[in-house]
Amino acid sequence: MSAYRFCRTDDIGLLVDALNHCWAPSFPAEPLMTAAAFKRSIRDLQVWCSSCMVAFAGDEPIAVLIGAKRASATLVHKIAVHPEHQRQGHGRHLLTSLASKLAILGPPRIVAEVPGNLAAARALFAATGYSEQTTLTDYVWEAGLTRHEGSPRRDGDRVVIPVTVDDLAANGLLGDQHSRAAWERSPETLLAGKHEIEGIAVASDERLEACLLYRKEAAEILVLRSFVEDEGTRLGMLLDQLPRRGIQTARFPKVGAAEVAAARLEALGFRHAGRHGLYGTTARPE
Repeated sequence: MSAYRFCRTDDIGLLVDALNHCWAPSFPAEPLMTAAAFKRSIRDLQVWCSSCMVAFAGDEPIAVLIGAKRASATLVHKIAVHPEHQRQGHGRHLLTSLASKLAILGPPRIVAEVPGNLAAARALFAATGYSEQTTLTDYVWEAGLTRHEGSPRRDGDRVVIPVTVDDLAANGLLGDQHSRAAWERSPETLLAGKHEIEGIAVASDERLEACLLYRKEAAEILVLRSFVEDEGTRLGMLLDQLPRRGIQTARFPKVGAAEVAAARLEALGFRHAGRHGLYGTTARPE
């Protein structure tokens, strides 16, 4: 007989154990979850323990759902069923239970960013009333592959300068809560983790014209944006600075079509490395 329950703020240990028991067998290359890493997801992604669920067979956790909550939506950050308990309806029960709760408490919008190579996960969300709304593409950038002449640190009256997340927010250049960026690169996430994020921008005498935010330790690009149309010249100036900052290769995950055109990224030295489907639904009272 299976039992299901939503979690509380004092259930971090339980959620860590459930993830390591249910998620880790399917993703052995990923590091095991720790309490410190889970607390970081609470800070950066706004994971809410009350939006998380665990399924049990006796005392054994056999399925887990991790939900992150913001005013605009709830994200199904992770959902996993232990391999010995799959195809028994546990994943579907977790999703429908979360939807029933959010139909009452809100926010009613629920989203999930599902890797394109996980057919079973895509089928689960589709069978539970989610529809695929757009594609998020993963890219990898490599130094030396940009198809343009090397750009200097200074170009006429423009110069590459350091910037912070706060600098961009103060200039209204970070976006807002309705940004189409993936959850982990949204303005809320960037602001929450700003002390670990570095940035550079192309500046003229009048304004910032392009920006790049990145995490050096993770070799991950978080924001790559030009505020003028110049066929990618300013973005190239910024990318040319990364090797001087110790980054030869960088991931740029879950890029929406509205952020930077695929052809522009290819010309700047990015290559396709996978995709995610952005699934969404609206929770309604039954």
